[in-house]
Amino acid sequence: MAETLTHHRRPFRRWFRETGWRHVVGAAVVLFSVFPLIYVLSASLNPAGTLITANRLFTTVSLDSYIDLFNRPQQPYAAWFLNTLVIGLSASAGSVLLGALAAYAFSRMRFTGRRVGLITLVLVQMFPQLLAMVAIFLLMLGIGEIFPAIGLNSQAGLVMVYLGGALGVNTYLMYGFFNTVPQSIDEAARIDGAGHARIFFTIILPLVSPILAVVALLSLVGTLSEFVIASVLLRDPQKQTLAVGLYQFISQETSQNWSVFAAGAVLAAIIPVALFLLLQRYIVSGLVAGSVK
Repeated sequence: MAETLTHHRRPFRRWFRETGWRHVVGAAVVLFSVFPLIYVLSASLNPAGTLITANRLFTTVSLDSYIDLFNRPQQPYAAWFLNTLVIGLSASAGSVLLGALAAYAFSRMRFTGRRVGLITLVLVQMFPQLLAMVAIFLLMLGIGEIFPAIGLNSQAGLVMVYLGGALGVNTYLMYGFFNTVPQSIDEAARIDGAGHARIFFTIILPLVSPILAVVALLSLVGTLSEFVIASVLLRDPQKQTLAVGLYQFISQETSQNWSVFAAGAVLAAIIPVALFLLLQRYIVSGLVAGSVK
């Protein structure tokens, strides 16, 4: 039996040439991706407060930075975390809804300017929001004089600004996915007396849930990492987001605390990771397959 196993075992060079090199590349990519995360975790557990002392991983392990993170009245991390969660989820849900409505209209309806409108949405996204920062600031300042609840230094106003850029790439992604859903489903529903609203909410949305999950995840991650607009519109520390608030720990040269900053970054990563695990089965599933029998 040992002779049979030896006979069927491939030589190492042949194995490495056919499949082994893929394992090496995969291990290198995983190491390259995981090392920054491990380094940040090590820095968050090092109470020294500098990155120089964190070069040697996990030489000192302490939770002092995490405790100090929630004991700073001038830097309310708990409020930042809650603000980011509320703003991110609101903007993500609104982006998915607006993008899905626009994608359904472009995919299922035929009207003048349909193709031009779809291309325009994509082209507008090529210009960074930084170019419109002054216009956004002046617009929010003017709106705040009439409606303070959605004006400058308001979280609702920041969500409205994010939703203003919700269309574009998201709509284009959903538009391609909506086209994969056979229109025979719509026709069968119309025969039964269903209108566009009923078809959209009860039939189409469940079938395109994978792309909805992807767009929701991308929108949330983009909102969590957005810094420029949030730093300009939100001036009150109690209303700021994590991206803006965490910058305070390292913005001043005389009071930099990289350990507390790393601890805040580690806790901030919980939101996108939790959402990814929650939506994973929708992202990897193919609900459209077999929808038409």
